[in-house]
Amino acid sequence: MNPIFVLFKKGVLLFTRNKAAVIITFLVPIILIALFGFVFGLYKNVDSGPGGIPLAIVNLSTEPAATDLIAALKLEKSFRIIAETKNADGSMRPLTEADVRAAIHNNHYRFALILPADLVSDDALGIHLKFLSDPRNEIETQMVNGLLQKTIFSRVPQLLGQSLQHHSKKFLGDARFETFNRTIADTVAANYGGDREEIYQRLISGDFGFGSLTSSSKTTTASTAKPGDEKAAGAADIFSRIARIETEQVVGKQVSNPMAARLVGGYAIMFLLFALSGSASSLFEEKRSGIYQRILSAPVRLSHILWSRFLFGLALGTVQVSALFLAGNILFGLDLFSHAIPLLAVILSAAAACTAFGMLLAAVSTTPEMANGLATLLVLLMSAIGGAWFPVSMMPEFIQHFSKLTIVYWSVEGFASVLWAGQSLMEILPTVGILTGIAAGVMALAVWCFKRSAMFD
Repeated sequence: MNPIFVLFKKGVLLFTRNKAAVIITFLVPIILIALFGFVFGLYKNVDSGPGGIPLAIVNLSTEPAATDLIAALKLEKSFRIIAETKNADGSMRPLTEADVRAAIHNNHYRFALILPADLVSDDALGIHLKFLSDPRNEIETQMVNGLLQKTIFSRVPQLLGQSLQHHSKKFLGDARFETFNRTIADTVAANYGGDREEIYQRLISGDFGFGSLTSSSKTTTASTAKPGDEKAAGAADIFSRIARIETEQVVGKQVSNPMAARLVGGYAIMFLLFALSGSASSLFEEKRSGIYQRILSAPVRLSHILWSRFLFGLALGTVQVSALFLAGNILFGLDLFSHAIPLLAVILSAAAACTAFGMLLAAVSTTPEMANGLATLLVLLMSAIGGAWFPVSMMPEFIQHFSKLTIVYWSVEGFASVLWAGQSLMEILPTVGILTGIAAGVMALAVWCFKRSAMFD
C-alpha cells in the first residue's frame, strides 16, 4: 500500500480516538451555530428570537385605547408584561411610577412604559407616553425601543381617534358632536354603502380606518427610504409627532462609556474561565512528570494539594481580571476607583467560582485532552448563553432559564451592576452570595470526585 495512504489512515485513527479533538472540531461549532440561530430568529418552524423581556406598565389613563394598547403589548411574544406588585399583606395592586423607578434601580427589570393621565391631552392633538429605562446593554435597549414603537404605532389610529374625539367634544359639545357623527355616518352610508349604525359606532370608538396609512409609515424608515419615498417618510414623521414618547434613563447616567462597562466584564469572565480551566488541567502534566509522587512522599495530604491549587487559581483569577479592568480604565475610561470595594468583591467571588469549575473539570476528566475539550465546549457555551457576547434577552425564554445557572451570567450581572448602575457593596451582596455559593458547591463536588479518581494513585 502506498505510504501516503497508510499515514493518512494513521492520522484519521488518531483523530477519531481523540474525543477532545472531535468535540472541538464538530460539536462546539454546531452548538454555537444553533444558539446564534435562536438569537437571530433563523429557524422557520421554531419559536426563536428574543422572548420574555420584562416590561413594566403603569396605566394612569382612563382612555379605552390605553387598555387596548396594553393588551397589544401582552400579545407581543418578546415582552413579559408586569402590571402589578405585591403589598405587604400579599395582595396585588397596580404598579405606580415610584414602584417601577425603584425596581429599575434594583435591576428587577430594565424597562417601563407609563401611560400618563394626560395620555390624550387638552393642549395638543395626539398622545403622550413616558418610557423609563436602564439601558445597560445598547443592543437590548434598541431592540425594546423598536418593538415598543411597532406596537404603539399599530395602535395610533385608535389612540388618535380618542384624541380627536376629546378635542371635538371640547369645542362642539356632546350634543353637536353626536349630531356631527350621525351626519358623517349617514353621508358615508348613502354614498358608499354600509350600515349607518355600524359606521357611527366606529366613529365614536375612534376607529377612522387609518390602518393602511399606519402600515405604510411603519415599513418605511429613514435608513431604507429611496429618493421617491418622501411622502412615506413624511407620514412616518407625522405619526412620530402624534405619538410623543418621553424617554428617561433611570440608571447609568453618570457612565461615560456605557458599552465598555458591559464589554470588558463579559470578555474578562470568559478568558478567566479559559485560564483557570487550563491551570487546573495542568494537574495531569504534574502527575506525568512525577512531581506529585515526590510531594505525596512528604507529610502532605490530598486536601492540601487541592486547596493550595484552589488558592493559586483564586489569586491568578483576581490578578487577571483586575488587569483586564485596569486596561479598560486606560483604554475606555472605565470608572473603577470610585467602585473599588464592590468591584473587588465581585472579582473575588467570580474568580473563586471559575477556579472551582476548572478543578471539577480536572476531577471528572481522565486525560488532559479530555479536560481541555470539555473546557472549550462548556466555556463557549456558558459565554454564549450567559450574556458575555450578547444580551440574554435575545434568546428564547427556555434558554434564558439555563442562563441563570451559569457562572458567566452572575459575573456579568455583578460587573454591570457595579460599573453601570453604581451599586454599593450592600446592594451587590446577593450576586456575590450566589457566586460564592456556586464556588462552594462546585468545589465540594470537585474534592469528592478527586478522592474517587485515579489521578493521585
